[in-house]
Amino acid sequence: MKTLKGKRVLITGAGHGIGRTQSLAFAREGAVVIGTDMNADSLSQLANDIRAAGGDAHTYQLDVTDEERIHDVRDEINNSIGPIDCLVNNAGVVNGGAFLDIPLEKHLLTYQVNTLALVAMTHIFLPDLLSREQSHIVHIASASGYVGLPFGTTYASSKWAVIGFSESLRQELQELGYRQIGVTAICPGYIKTGMFDGVTQPRGMRLLTPELIADRVISAVKRNKPLVIEPPIARLAPMMLGIVPTRMLDSISKLFGMNTSMQQWRGHRETAPSKEPAVGERV
Repeated sequence: MKTLKGKRVLITGAGHGIGRTQSLAFAREGAVVIGTDMNADSLSQLANDIRAAGGDAHTYQLDVTDEERIHDVRDEINNSIGPIDCLVNNAGVVNGGAFLDIPLEKHLLTYQVNTLALVAMTHIFLPDLLSREQSHIVHIASASGYVGLPFGTTYASSKWAVIGFSESLRQELQELGYRQIGVTAICPGYIKTGMFDGVTQPRGMRLLTPELIADRVISAVKRNKPLVIEPPIARLAPMMLGIVPTRMLDSISKLFGMNTSMQQWRGHRETAPSKEPAVGERV
């Protein structure tokens, strides 16, 4: 997708964190931003900010785990704006702590939002994307999708699934002859949004900014990059996973502090709604 000017870009979890930052970045590129989120107030603020800067924004309140509502939002978008050109599956949740210390319903919610809802959004909007001359799908995954993440077990494993889904779908679409659609998995480390308050930064890995991730997303869509991993040191993870023995990987994880980085996670736990303890983005 050489240019984003006039392209209709749907971003889930757009009201806050890197979802909001991406929305503003796409708007600066001249895209028509279609933001969804559970929080109506944050959506309203986003739309006002984009329009005040001369951009075009439309918002829809959406719980991405509600399949019926996803269908309704798609119909509303197609009837009032037109079919989308780009889908950014950004919405996500995270819970940190020892596996048994986290209630089962929160583990299951992590999969529902991070994995199942992402698949549902893609399945429901894919026909519209295939009808466009050029289109793109972005999945916000995680660098933890390539390594074990103690005290973030279901979060990391939900992102492993996202990476596998993204790569499988990309290859399938190519095999079916849909060369006009790109698929990108974005795999960042810890991002400075508040969603990962309390984490201990692994040695050698800097805390990423939402602006950096938004820039990488824009670049990936324009250049049709299938995979983006940040920071650069995290790009070693996929290679090491394939060639380094498990016991050595465990030692490396311990040396760099990865295995305890989520142990003191706090996130948005104090202020977030009970159903979504920390909604947004990240690794």
